[in-house]
Amino acid sequence: MPLSQPPYAQEDQRWQAVTTRDPQADDHFFYAVTTTGIYCRPSCPSRLAHRRHVVFFHTSQDAEHGGYRPCKRCRPHEPKAQNRHAAAITKACRLMEEAETPPSLDSLAQAVGLSPYHFHRLFKKTTGITPKAYASAYRAQKTRHLLPESGSVTEALYEAGFNASSRFYAASTAMLGMAPRQYRAGGTGEVIQFGVGDCHLGAILVAASTEGPNIKGICAISLGDQPDLLVQDLQKRFPKAELTAEGLSESPFNQWLATVIGFVETPQFGLDLPLDIRGTAFQQRVWHALCAIPYGETRSYSDIARAIGAPKAARAIAKACASNPLALAIPCHRVVRQDGALSGYRWGVARKRCLLAREQNS
Repeated sequence: MPLSQPPYAQEDQRWQAVTTRDPQADDHFFYAVTTTGIYCRPSCPSRLAHRRHVVFFHTSQDAEHGGYRPCKRCRPHEPKAQNRHAAAITKACRLMEEAETPPSLDSLAQAVGLSPYHFHRLFKKTTGITPKAYASAYRAQKTRHLLPESGSVTEALYEAGFNASSRFYAASTAMLGMAPRQYRAGGTGEVIQFGVGDCHLGAILVAASTEGPNIKGICAISLGDQPDLLVQDLQKRFPKAELTAEGLSESPFNQWLATVIGFVETPQFGLDLPLDIRGTAFQQRVWHALCAIPYGETRSYSDIARAIGAPKAARAIAKACASNPLALAIPCHRVVRQDGALSGYRWGVARKRCLLAREQNS
């Protein structure tokens, strides 16, 4: 059996790619124009030359050895723009994670060779959150890790990069979901209200964190067949918290429960309730990217990996999706395999199929 040829092996295929400015061809060959002495990527937006003046090369080095100089528009001798951008965002994330205190926007932009405006816009477009939000999420993750292990709250706050205790305590409740000493004790004393209902997907559990007499935000939305198992899973997530099942129909929480069930039935209208999202900095980057998927559409794990500037992290993306605590509110059901096939879903592939069919037909 003859071996199949690699993509764009024939000159007519390469010329077709150049005329259509096919970005998929950029990794396979380069072309040069004999009348200008310049070589380009196939996707270059420069004016199209006559076919008789075009020659092809396998690598940029081959083109330069042939006496051609790189185009200033498509920069064929440098990594592709999307790869340069991903590398810049990754470098900025590492700088924020390694810094003792959060770096300024200007210093981050300078470190990756971009203007502050361009860097801020690119970072948010790539990750779904701002550099400041990423730094805050990472510091929150570090604080959650250090509090149980440090000798004191004061020691933990300085290790996490807070240069003043006032700043730490001002942000601690939003960061940890509870007071620092309470978190250090393993969440003992935190009150989580929950309720179980029915929807077209089966049983649904909704839980919310509280702050004194007030409800703070939805911290769990779970789906399943057996309500008891949903409650057991909630207990595992909050082992030292006080779980309270609301039983009065007129209670504020039960109004929240009804709102969430209504959202499950008609997700196109959105969920207008505060969410108490707890996760690592990486998980929050992934979850923000999931929330950016338009209603009725899907993305692959690789798409999400590229969107957050981590193109090789598709496996980690899948793990973050599986850790999603808020069904539908964080729409991990909209992530599918590269070929469009449905993959695993925390609440069952049948529910995932039902959700996608309902969204795409509504």
